[in-house]
Amino acid sequence: MNAPAKFFDADAPVAFVGKDAAQAPAFRWYDKDRLVHGRRLEDHLRFAVCYWHSLCWPGGDPFGGETFLRPWHQGGDAMAQARAKADVAFELFRLLDVPFFTFHDVDAAPEGASLAESVANLNAIADLFEQKMAAAKVRLLWGTANLFTHRRYMAGAATNPDPEIFTYAAGQVRAALEVTHRLRGRNYVLWGGREGYETLLNTDLKRELDQLGRFISLVVEHKHKIGFKGPILIEPKPKEPTKHQYDFDVATCYGFLERYDLLNDVKLNIEQNHAILAGHSFHHEVALAEALGVFGSLDINRGDDLLGWDTDQFAMNVPELALVFHEMLNRGGFTSGGLNFDAKIRRQSIDPDDLIHAHVGSMDACARAFLAAADMVDAGALTAPLTERYQGWAGPEGRAILGGQRSLADLADRALAPGFDPQPRSGRQEYLESLVNRYV
Repeated sequence: MNAPAKFFDADAPVAFVGKDAAQAPAFRWYDKDRLVHGRRLEDHLRFAVCYWHSLCWPGGDPFGGETFLRPWHQGGDAMAQARAKADVAFELFRLLDVPFFTFHDVDAAPEGASLAESVANLNAIADLFEQKMAAAKVRLLWGTANLFTHRRYMAGAATNPDPEIFTYAAGQVRAALEVTHRLRGRNYVLWGGREGYETLLNTDLKRELDQLGRFISLVVEHKHKIGFKGPILIEPKPKEPTKHQYDFDVATCYGFLERYDLLNDVKLNIEQNHAILAGHSFHHEVALAEALGVFGSLDINRGDDLLGWDTDQFAMNVPELALVFHEMLNRGGFTSGGLNFDAKIRRQSIDPDDLIHAHVGSMDACARAFLAAADMVDAGALTAPLTERYQGWAGPEGRAILGGQRSLADLADRALAPGFDPQPRSGRQEYLESLVNRYV
């Protein structure tokens, strides 16, 4: 099939026009060339469009079929459809003027009757990507392999009870990693998919965790063998599609990486919707990943507070995003990671340009939040009260305790000394919450 001559109504890339402009689509806050803390806003935020939700999702849900009726979804030769989809994808990247995109292997190219045929299809589309990237601005933030959709993976990929499925998954990941390397991707993601369990009645937890640790170690070994320089990223997610995922949250992933000696090569790709499903805030997951030294990249979306599943809506919550970006700015921001729009337009948003409006609105929300975060950092709005709260640990006694110069008996004797009567101080939560509201 041939790609539509014109899929989107827009012709020119979306431009920054200022917050008071009336036209749409337009950026009101995202001025990509604005310098913030010595870097362009585009280089701070590193936006990426995801291939799967934007180009592959048909608009279905558990109660109804596809609503989008994209031309490349409507039958015909599968490779011709993939090429047509790539044409529209790169037009979307151009109109949004984004620096990056991301994809799963089966988003880009159809699965064949064998792994060899699937790999050949992927490499053929990678050739097309290379040609398009040579004439475009957009680059690859990361690639990944889909190890969860096909029925062979219904009991997991790396954690599958059948070593032959483990082996098939290894072949699929090698191909996706090598294509990511060829396209100069900045990272490679291992999304957990169905690495978890539905019931412990048929699950050997230790065996499956050991299998997963070995699988990721094999990926790391191959990364070094082919000279891929970016980190391997795993993505915390507590549930969906399995009842319990082994990559439940940041803390769980950190413990797993430490146990299997993977901390040097593997970081985390954190998503807001997954944080909420785990019973945490997005801010918490990012702050903990930064504190533990495993922060890598972000899938930027949001969940619905009234629904208990992964709704993958476009991120629009400026106060929430501002706190996340404040955390990142204080730690130096992204290195190889970025903001990937792992987000879906709603199934009633059936016009092609709804894809553009969704991305532009969320890019503006992120930019507005980032600028607020930078203002808070510049003013020391949150960092100064935090430093004051922990100032005792910066003093000689605090340093001696943490430096191993005090025993438990030393501390107990001091606590028993006459007149030793420390008093609590206010945490000032309400003041700090109102302080944040001055910026957002």
